[in-house]
Amino acid sequence: MPELPEVEVVRAGLAPAVIGATVSSVVVFDERALTRHPAGAADFAGLLEGAEIAGAERRGKFLWMPLVGADRALTAHLGMSGQMLLRAPDAPAERHERIRLGIHHPQHGEVAVVFADQRTFGSLAVDALVPDGDDLVPSQVRHIARDAIDPAFDDAFFIAAVRRRSSAIKRILLDQTLISGIGNIYADESLWAARVHPETEGRALSVPSVRRLLGEVRIVLEKALAEGGTSFDAQYVNVNGQAGYFAHSLNAYGRGGKPCPRCGGDIRREAFMNRSSHYCPRCQRRRAAI
Repeated sequence: MPELPEVEVVRAGLAPAVIGATVSSVVVFDERALTRHPAGAADFAGLLEGAEIAGAERRGKFLWMPLVGADRALTAHLGMSGQMLLRAPDAPAERHERIRLGIHHPQHGEVAVVFADQRTFGSLAVDALVPDGDDLVPSQVRHIARDAIDPAFDDAFFIAAVRRRSSAIKRILLDQTLISGIGNIYADESLWAARVHPETEGRALSVPSVRRLLGEVRIVLEKALAEGGTSFDAQYVNVNGQAGYFAHSLNAYGRGGKPCPRCGGDIRREAFMNRSSHYCPRCQRRRAAI
C-alpha cells in the first residue's frame, strides 16, 4: 500500500497542474472507484464540473483538492494500488483506468487527471470540509492524525501516548489515529534505524528512546521522499508514471535471511497482522516493560 512518501510525491506532482485549474469534464468508468462517494457518479460529476481547484493537500495517505468558493474538496484515497496520473487530454485510456477528469489550467491548458486502480480498493469522493483545529479537512480525514513531518505534529503528545500503551511499538506506529502515513515498510525501516524490536511494548520505552525513534521516522520518511518513494512494481508511481527508488536503500524490509547492513547478523522475517515484520534480532533486542 502507498505510504506517506508515495502519496506526498503524488501530491507534489499534482499541485502545479491542478491549482487554479477548472474541472471541465468528469467521466466515471467504474463506480467501484466511488465507494467513498455513496451518492454516485452523477452527483460526483455534478459537484465537480465547473469547479475551480484551490489547492492540493495531504494528511497521512489521503489527498484532497479544496474547491474555490465551496466547503468541499475532491478527496482521494489510493488504497493498495491507486494512481493519480497527469496525461494529455487525448491520451488513450490507462490500464485499469476508473475515472478521468478533464481540467483547464490558465497557464498549462488542457490536462487529463486519471485515477487508475488495479485492485479497486482506492476511491475518489467529493467530501465536506470540516474544522480540525486551525485547519479545514475532509470529513473522511478528520480522524487521521498528523504525520511526523508535519510542522504541527505534537512530539510531546506522541511520546506520552506511546509510553502509556502496552501494545507493541510497531502496532503503535501503524495506528493512523496517533501518527499517520507510516505503513509496514517505513515502520520496519524506522525501528531498525532506532534499534528497537518491533514487539517491544510502548510502555517499555524511555522518553529518550521514543524521541530517538521519532527522529529516525523523520529521517526515513525524508529520505524516501527525496528518492521518490518505494516502488517494487509498476503500481507505485508518480503522476508521470515513474517509479521511486527508495527500495534500493532498504535496510530491513524485504531482506529476510540477508545480512544486517549494520552488524552482519541475519535479518529475520516474521508474520505480523497478515503481513510480515523484518528486523535484526542482534541489533534490535526486545525490552521488557518496567
